[in-house]
Amino acid sequence: MTRRVWVGFVAVGVVGLLSGSRPAFAAEHGGEEPAGQEHGGQEHGGGATAPATQEHGGATVQVEPSAEQIRQTIETYVHEVEAEEDGVFEIEDEVADVTRSLELVRVHERVGKTGDFYYACTDMHDTVSDELLDLDFDVEADEEGGLEVVDVRIHKVNDQPRYTYDERDNRIPVTLAR
Repeated sequence: MTRRVWVGFVAVGVVGLLSGSRPAFAAEHGGEEPAGQEHGGQEHGGGATAPATQEHGGATVQVEPSAEQIRQTIETYVHEVEAEEDGVFEIEDEVADVTRSLELVRVHERVGKTGDFYYACTDMHDTVSDELLDLDFDVEADEEGGLEVVDVRIHKVNDQPRYTYDERDNRIPVTLAR
């Protein structure tokens, strides 16, 4: 009996390791997404694994940062930029041809992974135009488990998307109705 239980635990453990399962993340916007689901039904696609570490006899174990660690990395990054820029987060808006001066409202709960990057969105308030922007932040994890923001993009202005994603995570520009 003891041997069967032990073999069962080993089988479950091996299946879990081979399945490449990733942590589940909460839905973005608390389920308030419009019926037309943006991003091709997936938020940025994804599927690659996180950095590896060595554990017990040299076995490779994949380490995934928590959603909270990703959100905290983004929030810290925004606050560091604000400290350098007189209290605002500046980003070039190539579509409107202006430099946006933004303040962080919140980092969205939903965190995901696409390719080698983790991502989350933020709500940012434009202190000049009074518009609400949704920015996408890409975060990269290094082999030691450190996290770094590597890209920031304007995704929406006043809830109007500038781009969406297909099922392969390719960005697709959205044509704005005039």
